[in-house]
Amino acid sequence: MKIKTITCHEVYNHGASLQEYALLKYLESLGHDSETIHYKPHYLSNHFNFWRISNPRFEKNIFLKAIYLIIKFPERYKMLGRKRNFDAFSKKYIKSTQKLYKNNDELKSDIPEADAYICGSDQIWNSFFENGKDPSFYLDFVPDNKLKISYAASFAIDQLEDSIKPFVKEKVSRLNAISVRESSGLKILEELNIKSAKQVLDPVFLLNHDNWLKLMAEYKHVKPYIFVYDFDSNPLIKKMANKLKNDHNWDIITVNSNINYADNNFHLEGPDIFLNLVYNASFVISNSFHAVAFSIIFKKDFVVFNRLYKINTRMRDMLNSIDLLDLLMTDEKMIDVHQINSINYSNSENKLNKLITSSKEFLTTALKND
Repeated sequence: MKIKTITCHEVYNHGASLQEYALLKYLESLGHDSETIHYKPHYLSNHFNFWRISNPRFEKNIFLKAIYLIIKFPERYKMLGRKRNFDAFSKKYIKSTQKLYKNNDELKSDIPEADAYICGSDQIWNSFFENGKDPSFYLDFVPDNKLKISYAASFAIDQLEDSIKPFVKEKVSRLNAISVRESSGLKILEELNIKSAKQVLDPVFLLNHDNWLKLMAEYKHVKPYIFVYDFDSNPLIKKMANKLKNDHNWDIITVNSNINYADNNFHLEGPDIFLNLVYNASFVISNSFHAVAFSIIFKKDFVVFNRLYKINTRMRDMLNSIDLLDLLMTDEKMIDVHQINSINYSNSENKLNKLITSSKEFLTTALKND
């Protein structure tokens, strides 16, 4: 079967790239001819725009605009290294359509040919961002007579705003098979009277431990280290990382450019280095869903912190589903009393394996649906 997938493509995020790869790789293992749609709407296309003005007040004056761009140029030029590494990963591992699509109308006017279409995974339905309001991510461009499936689509929030509910209900109701990544997503759909949806795991869990080992780049840090993945410069994460560093003489390594207390920073590297850094860490501290996912896959010692934005359902639901919710750190007291090497993976692994099996069964059944 020829399958086209659509997700947040080339957004230069480790988790986004790896989940996209995982779904394509798993579909390929089932014998399908799969590729992702090269879809880059304007709101997902500004990651390496040299002329982007992030602060509107600099747009009003040509002189101020020029100063702003000159100041920003060195860092933006340096960040091209990250773009090159991610692009190299995508070129090697993520098969995509040759044609670039920029909006839903372009997709409708020249529909990528396939027998079935899958939207997902990642935060494609998160209406906190533009992608959750984009009909393309609900397969709106696909004709009624074609098979339309969502796999592990994530709202990443607990509730939809009233204004977006009719849009979501209309678009999701067109799908032939519906699955979401979080239990909170099921509740959102049930409130819209869509009761046929299933909960499945993120695509990274469809591939086994050995699959991911083959994808890693080679790197070996001399000292044991804490891997920190923190989008928000969370002071609690910094406190815990430094506590563990002092207690165990561990280094701190990160892939976030905003973390200034790390001994080594790999923010210019691609997903293959990210995998290596998680795999070889002595401890992982993060507020990233996919850092959590790979910590679980590699059975690492780890803890999780909430994000500042309202997108924490992803981590909470994942941990709760395999009885690891106590790893969600919410205050300084939990940091002070946390014991390293305290995770019992035997019970969690049994639950995880059942969830992996049911997730695979969903895809197999959905793809047989005519």
